[in-house]
Amino acid sequence: MMTPTVVLFALLILFLLLSIPVGFALLLASLGTIVITDISIPFSILTQVLVTSNDSFPLMAIPFFILAGVLMGKGGVSERLLNIANSFVGHYRGGFAVAAVLTAMFFSAISGSGPATVAAIGSIMIPEMVKRGYKKTFATALIAASGTIGIVIPPSIPLVIYGVSSGTSIGELFKAGIIPGILMGGALIVWVIIHARKEKYVADPKATWKERMHFINKGKGALLMPIVILGGIYGGIFTPTEAAVIAVVYGLILSLFVYRELNWKSTIALFYDSALSTGSIMIIVAAAAVFGRILTLEQIPNNVANAMMSITDNPWLFLLLVNVLLLIVGTFMETIAAVIILTPILLPLVTQLGIDPIHFGIIMIVNLSLGFITPPLGLNLFVASSISQIKIVQLSKAIIPGFAVLVCVLLIITYIPWFALAFK
Repeated sequence: MMTPTVVLFALLILFLLLSIPVGFALLLASLGTIVITDISIPFSILTQVLVTSNDSFPLMAIPFFILAGVLMGKGGVSERLLNIANSFVGHYRGGFAVAAVLTAMFFSAISGSGPATVAAIGSIMIPEMVKRGYKKTFATALIAASGTIGIVIPPSIPLVIYGVSSGTSIGELFKAGIIPGILMGGALIVWVIIHARKEKYVADPKATWKERMHFINKGKGALLMPIVILGGIYGGIFTPTEAAVIAVVYGLILSLFVYRELNWKSTIALFYDSALSTGSIMIIVAAAAVFGRILTLEQIPNNVANAMMSITDNPWLFLLLVNVLLLIVGTFMETIAAVIILTPILLPLVTQLGIDPIHFGIIMIVNLSLGFITPPLGLNLFVASSISQIKIVQLSKAIIPGFAVLVCVLLIITYIPWFALAFK
């Protein structure tokens, strides 16, 4: 007879292969395991876990950050950020593509979501890059890769999830994500520069300081938003959850009354879209909690810990093994579900080996961010592909250089903790 663990993971893989949404796949795998095996978990406990898993003050930040990102994405922020960035770097070869990366980095400090960053930046940047002579495959791959920064630079929804799952400070995690996010952007800019020189792309005319100040003045509201949010968190003025609410209010004022890119009718539609996104995430959180309860009862965390410790007790080799594991997991599992399931499994080992939980959290999120650009899941690939109409197979090939430079950043962050802990 198969053990509950084997049944649990077999059912999960089966449901994922059947293209059942991740949240429902986790829940059905858990329920199926209870029915098929002799594991003793009352259904009343499951309903309690489903409710209490979402009953968390820090998790309230998720719907508000999602809404703030959508408001800023549709409210004219991304276009203004692009104009500012391009006015400073557009006169260099490949400068417009560099401006795209810089815009994605800045928008990441607003949205906290990879796909949202790709959607907001890509709809403007990909057509414009093609007009300027960039290959469509490269433009699409660059935007998809730049979207990975969206869950690393704070505010980051997966970092909130990791903070809740691990019991670490979300504010400290946000600080720890700043330098790694900048490193990721820098690595992608290096890729752009090398590619631009190879393809000999034409640069834009150099903007005057008068033009630069004009674009800064038009986009100053967008530039101030990350300062208000992150400055308030780090200054102890408000918590990350309160910051998320402030971000929504700020985004509404900016989009409705300052930029006037939205009206009340379109804003209500955005509320609806945000509610759907929030609902899907919260279903994953609740289902993953049930899944995790079965893992705990079956002592999977302890068994995995013992197995990995039998291979090595060297922190460097352990982190290498973990990175390989996470890279594989990221190809087929949604980031939030992966964080909720793997954190309680790996964190005891991390603590035992003397690795800082904050540092490990950044390693985990940077690693899983690469799952957004690796098939078959690769959500950023699908979002970017829908914008440019490039086939996923072509896009997967085009993004390999971007993936390679981001893996280099991952290794740097993994083995030089300072990059994650500089502000601790």
